Amino acid sequence: ASGVIYGVRMLEVLKNQGIETHLIISEAGKLNIRIETDYDVDDVLAMADFTYTNKDIAASVASGSFLTMGMVVAPCTVKTLSGIANSYNENLLIRAADVQLKEKRKVALLFRETPLHKGHLRLLTQAADMGAHIIPPVPAFYHHPQTIDDIINQSVGKVLDYIGIEHDLFQRWDNSELDKLMNKSSAGKNKNICGKKVVAMK
Repeated sequence: ASGVIYGVRMLEVLKNQGIETHLIISEAGKLNIRIETDYDVDDVLAMADFTYTNKDIAASVASGSFLTMGMVVAPCTVKTLSGIANSYNENLLIRAADVQLKEKRKVALLFRETPLHKGHLRLLTQAADMGAHIIPPVPAFYHHPQTIDDIINQSVGKVLDYIGIEHDLFQRWDNSELDKLMNKSSAGKNKNICGKKVVAMK
């Protein structure tokens, strides 16, 4: 799906943290890397500790005995979502996700599609009922993102939170900022009230 930068950024962050990664890139994913980014496919593959072709259904990650912290599909296409939701294990990516779900491990799906029809919504609900965590890359704006990287990092950070990996990719919500806004607003209202009182006294 569009949005391959989410997967690339995830790899960069995990590599910098020294966390072992196992990477599957679909053929469409490889195409979108070339279309949407300045990265070379081989450079992205080199970010992972282990890589597999999507046709390698006998790879280690296709087995429930292969222990992991979880799996992230970033981004997740409608086709892949459909395969996961229906346990249609036609390739390694879907099989690996199916294995994670049957072993009750964490699976994050960065579903990147809009608008959604009822078929999409049913598939998302079905995947969620099976144990997948649906994390559409929807940006937050409370931290006042200044660049596209800020938006990407916030979505990637939400996935890392779910997996249980510490990071400092985005500014977390702090209601002290809200308190400042409320105090500023109250001060403005008090000023206006005082002004009205002076007028009334005249």
